[in-house]
This record gives sequence, C-alpha cells and structure tokens, in this order.
Amino acid sequence: MRERPLDGIRVLDLTNVLAGPYCSYHLMLLGAEVVKIERPGQGDLARVLGPDPALNGAGIGASFLAQNAGKKSLTLDLKDTADRSAFESLLTGADVLLENFRAGVLSRMGYGTDQLRKLNPRLVCCSISGFGQSGPMSEDPAYDQIIQGLSGMMSITGTPETAPQRVGFPVCDTTGGLSAALAICAALLRRERTGVGARLDVSMLEASLSAMGWAVSNYLVSGVPPQPLGDQNATAAPSGTFLTADGPINIAANQQRQYETLCRLIGAPGLIDDPRFRLREDRKRHRAELNDAINEALSARSATHWEAVLSEAGVPAARVLTVPQALALPQLAHRDFVTELEHPDGSGDPLRVLGSGVLYDDEALRPEAAPPLLGEHNGEREQITAEWAASVTSEEAPTP
Repeated sequence: MRERPLDGIRVLDLTNVLAGPYCSYHLMLLGAEVVKIERPGQGDLARVLGPDPALNGAGIGASFLAQNAGKKSLTLDLKDTADRSAFESLLTGADVLLENFRAGVLSRMGYGTDQLRKLNPRLVCCSISGFGQSGPMSEDPAYDQIIQGLSGMMSITGTPETAPQRVGFPVCDTTGGLSAALAICAALLRRERTGVGARLDVSMLEASLSAMGWAVSNYLVSGVPPQPLGDQNATAAPSGTFLTADGPINIAANQQRQYETLCRLIGAPGLIDDPRFRLREDRKRHRAELNDAINEALSARSATHWEAVLSEAGVPAARVLTVPQALALPQLAHRDFVTELEHPDGSGDPLRVLGSGVLYDDEALRPEAAPPLLGEHNGEREQITAEWAASVTSEEAPTP
C-alpha cells in the first residue's frame, strides 16, 4: 500500500482484551507502528479467550487474533527496575501511550500526567476505562456487559416481552475503542500545530450513550423514554423485519414515496389510501395491522426475490443473514475487506482478519503481519528503542 496517514506514528500499547486493542488495531491499519507491552508469562488476557481451546492454550486465542494483527509484542515487568528503564526509553520516543487500566492505576505505577510530560512533552496519552478517570464510579470495574446495562442499551434491546437483552456483540468495547482512536488522531493533528501532547480520558459509558444517538437525544428533547421495539424502527413504519416465503427480510420504507412504491410492488396498492396507513404518523399508530398486511403480501415470494425487486426500485430492503453468510457477500470481496495472513500457530492454514471499512486513496486498509506471539519481538527491543529515539532526535533537530 502507498503511504498511510499515520505512517511514522509510534504507539506504545499497554491495553488488553478488546476496547484498547481494538483502538490500536485501527491506528495500525492507518499506518501507526504499534508495540504491545505485555506482562511476561501472561500477556493480553484475550490470548486465552475464544471458542478454540487449542488456540487458547497456545496463547493465541481467537479473541486475540481478531484485533492484534500487524502489531509487535514486547514483554516487560513494570515492577522490575531494568524493565521500567526500558519502558521509559520507549516512552521518550513514543507518540501515543494507550492504556485501559482502572482509573488511577497508571499514576500509582509512577506514570501520572506530570511524570509522562517530563519524559515526553509531545506524548498523547489516552486512557480508556468504563467510567472515565474521575467521578464517583471511576474506580469501579467494568466490562462491556456492565456498560450495556448501565447505559440503558439493554433496556431498549429486544421486545417488550424479552427486554432487557444484551446486544449480540461487545458494542460498548468497540464504541469506546473507536472513540479513543478518533480522539488520538485529533490530538496528533493538534500536536502538529502546537508541538504539545495531550491527555485523553475516554469513558466507555459516555461513548456508548453518545453512540445510542436518537434513543438518548429524543428523550433529552421530548422527555419520552425510548422503549424496546424488537426489530421495528420507532421513527417510521413500515420499517423493520418482515416475513417472506422462505425467511425474514428487512425493509425500511421510511419515506412516503418508498412506502407507496413498496405497496405497489408487493401487490397491495390498496394500503396506500387506507386511512389507517395514509401518512407516517397513521402508519406508526397502526403498525401491527400494517405489518400483518405486508407480511401476507410478502409470503408469496422469497426473500431473495423481494430484496432484488425492492432495492432496484429504491426501497431499502435486504435479507437477514448469518455472520458466515454476511462474510460471503461479494461486496466485501470487491472491497478487499477480509485479509488473509500466515497463521501464527505455524499450521499453514490462513488466518483471516477484518479491515476497517475505509478505503484510503481507493485501497483497503489492511494489516501486513500476523498477530504476534507473546514477546515475539523481545529480541528487537534495543533496535526498536534506538529507532524511536532516533526519530525524536530527528524531529527536534533545527531546520537548516
């Protein structure tokens, strides 16, 4: 790939499990050099997480492999004097320090804001935690499940009969990681202008509430709390999951023109002028009756048929797929979204990892190396430190 936007940026990554590693994975895809600092003999907890016991036992669990490709791994014991000295040498050449300890842990280790600024005034230090570095909950432990519950997310997931339900993937971790990556990129841009680093404090709870968008902001504006509606869209009807002859399909006829087109194409033009369904608010009030009528009409043909017919006419519609089916979509292959790498277990089987969903100058952002074994780059520690130190000297050299 041609030069990427974060080429030359050096990230010292103390994080583990998901939110932090997901953040640094995206920084790596954008071109940053990411060096994971892991505890000797243990490493990132995600190394032992995943559905394959053999990979877990080898310290390369599927959960680790998913977001650590393209990074380097050094093992350091930050309670050991020599290892602390090595860590501080790396700090002086780093652009970003990323950590997801509980609030206050980094300071208690001797690396509070003041100490970090002394070591490297240009450093962007980003902390990701459940609740942020301050406040009455700041030191409480938190995982994705905890944040999903506290944010109100679970209360509006599912139907009135099944809520509260957990979202089917760790959405709060990934949202926190993406929020951190965005903030880091912004801080690096400001540093280019001012020469000064930054202290970033990312709260997964706040990032998750922000990402919930209308579900939260509508309540702030209208005072009406959101309710669980299952697969239905609270803002429009018909908009949700419907039943065809062979399976479910999502349809979002959110505009009047789309609704009328839908009715004609499914052979139910009478629904257009039915007083129960004529306008958006009418349709929302009579959602159940409208859904029943649409399901009856859709039952005549397959989901694939309706997806093609409706999409071609400008009505958003698509089948409801499993994850394997989604990954097999030709659209993803066209955009090189999945990358094959050499598997770190040496089996010869390819390891498939995801990209970022962004094309940069028409090219997919992808990793170029497999996820590292624990301490795989220990033999390169002096070289890495020297290269980072040299880059700092170069940056500080006066312009002739």
